[in-house]
Amino acid sequence: EVQLVESGGGLVQPGGSLRLSCAASGFTFSSYTMSWVRQAPGKGPEWVSEISSAGGRRTYSDSVKGRFTISRDNAKNTLYLQMNNLKPEDTAVYYCAKSGGDRGQGTQVTVSS
Repeated sequence: EVQLVESGGGLVQPGGSLRLSCAASGFTFSSYTMSWVRQAPGKGPEWVSEISSAGGRRTYSDSVKGRFTISRDNAKNTLYLQMNNLKPEDTAVYYCAKSGGDRGQGTQVTVSS
């Protein structure tokens, strides 16, 4: 059974940083492209970033480019999202997602003063 468990969310002031983690199990993590997707209150899902299976290719949405960094540790079956210079519009539930549609339960990120 595929399991994706996000952690690391919380309340942070504008300009602050957070690091999200996603612990993966139930599949061969190192074989899959992984993504972060977020959903703000009252809005549809928004793709944030993607990383290839070996980590050599990373892509970002325009809204987070230059502020967020996606990474992975295949030895630990863990996906990360380092978020810097956070803005109120980054407030959302953040999900990690495996190519093929599986995603975790999400972690809440709130950016507010």
